[in-house]
Amino acid sequence: MSARQDQVGLRAVIFDFFGTIARHPDGVLSEYPAVFAKHGYRLDAATESDYFARYNGVEHVEHSTDKTTYEAWVRFRLGELASACEVRLDDVERIVDALRALDTSPVVAYRDAAPTLLALRARGFRIGVCSNWGWELDAHLSQAGLLNLVDTAVTSARAGARKPHPRIFAAVTEALGVSPGESLFVGDSVHPDVIGPLESGMAAAHLWRAEDSAGTGPPDIPPNGHRVASLTELLEWPVLRSAAPAPAP
Repeated sequence: MSARQDQVGLRAVIFDFFGTIARHPDGVLSEYPAVFAKHGYRLDAATESDYFARYNGVEHVEHSTDKTTYEAWVRFRLGELASACEVRLDDVERIVDALRALDTSPVVAYRDAAPTLLALRARGFRIGVCSNWGWELDAHLSQAGLLNLVDTAVTSARAGARKPHPRIFAAVTEALGVSPGESLFVGDSVHPDVIGPLESGMAAAHLWRAEDSAGTGPPDIPPNGHRVASLTELLEWPVLRSAAPAPAP
């Protein structure tokens, strides 16, 4: 990390969830196109990308008052996606049901996730997870064997905003009891996991795993961001050798 960031006393490391510390057993590629194909429709890459980009960074406090309200909003969004793919009205509900079922798909931890979280905790760092995810994340963290290695997990569903909105980053740093300047964010998506945290005053590292890249090269990142090819690389950073002491009351 840069000399300027080395002077910041880091006390917490916050990780994105899917594609960073956990994945589906078969990888991280989207299963949405397969759902549409199974029902006789086509979801092209541009339409899918536009769909996710449309909601990245949005604040949705009014939809996060409770789990039922949030679920209704998610189904509305997926209905919009189905409409964009010209799904017949009588097929929309079935496709939305199938897309929602994907959120219950099993997840596994990356091999470097648990050892890295364990080492960072042993060095005194607070560990957070911050994800554009549904109402519950603890069950997925438990399934991946990571729940006991995390101090707090914050999802967009509960925070009322999706990364890179500053609201969700404020929620996770407050839950950890640290300031943004005492936090490093690590994730696999440039805008939500690097640009957003940097704009919120955090340090940020982009995780680019070659095995998840589908043959593409690493994307550009801001000059004040960093890149690692595995989570264990973080353990070699001098600034992460030990956590800074908590500020005096």
